[in-house]
Amino acid sequence: MSERERSALTGVLFACLAGFFFGALNIVMRRALERVPDVDAGSAAISTAAFVLVAVAAVASGSDFDPGGLWPFVLVGMLVPGLSQVLVVRSVQAAGASRAGILFGMSPLFSALIAVVAFGEPLRWPLAVGTLLVVSGGVALAWESERPAHYRAVGAVLAVAVAVMFGIRDNVSRAVIEDVSTDALAQATAVMLGAAVVLVPNLLRQRSAAARYRAALPAFAPVAVVTALAQATLFEALDRARVTVTAPLVGTGVLWTVVLAAILLGRSELVGRRLWVVALLVVAGGALVAATK
Repeated sequence: MSERERSALTGVLFACLAGFFFGALNIVMRRALERVPDVDAGSAAISTAAFVLVAVAAVASGSDFDPGGLWPFVLVGMLVPGLSQVLVVRSVQAAGASRAGILFGMSPLFSALIAVVAFGEPLRWPLAVGTLLVVSGGVALAWESERPAHYRAVGAVLAVAVAVMFGIRDNVSRAVIEDVSTDALAQATAVMLGAAVVLVPNLLRQRSAAARYRAALPAFAPVAVVTALAQATLFEALDRARVTVTAPLVGTGVLWTVVLAAILLGRSELVGRRLWVVALLVVAGGALVAATK
């Protein structure tokens, strides 16, 4: 096996891990919100704690922090998971972990559409079929006859907005990665710094910011750990494999969310047959869409 093939295989493994961590993220987020339902304090706690964790790992591994190569990742982090973090927390809070997680899984569709419109990539038949599958999943989810008591439709709208942001992140990150020599942990550190730059001032402008942060940190610490792992493995994957390979594997986070919700959250999420079908439609559609890029 050549060095290039080994690198690609490692990228696949990291993408699979990233899919699991992004799926688990929705579950630990839901658990944290049950303890402390403070979206802004929780978002600030997640971003700062995850930044520290990734930065320590990067320093320990001897990463090169080149400001000239990392500033674009800070900008990416300001969007995702910066601005998107508040929307993620609010969508999980309003729509539930499993339903929000499924809608987050639409990101490969938006990633491909952005690539077609903004970067002139060709429009092929798998994109059309994949789009139909993803939209079918969204329609089936919208027509659910039975939802959790805490469900609010605004959560679904916010989750779709997050999926669009994820699609932007995938395209910009891959384009930037091709032009820089910094390693994945340094890139993930810059991304989490960008998130903290947005989310900490957002909390500080509000009343009782310090007290709310201290109250939120213990509850959201597990979310920060999973976020750090998700970001690190994502950038390790993008550093080694094409977006067409990475996006559908990371997209399996949809299924992990539903599986973990059924196991850990029980009846509160009302995970039934329809939700499994929707999750499979979204993952299959995302895989087809990613194959067109």
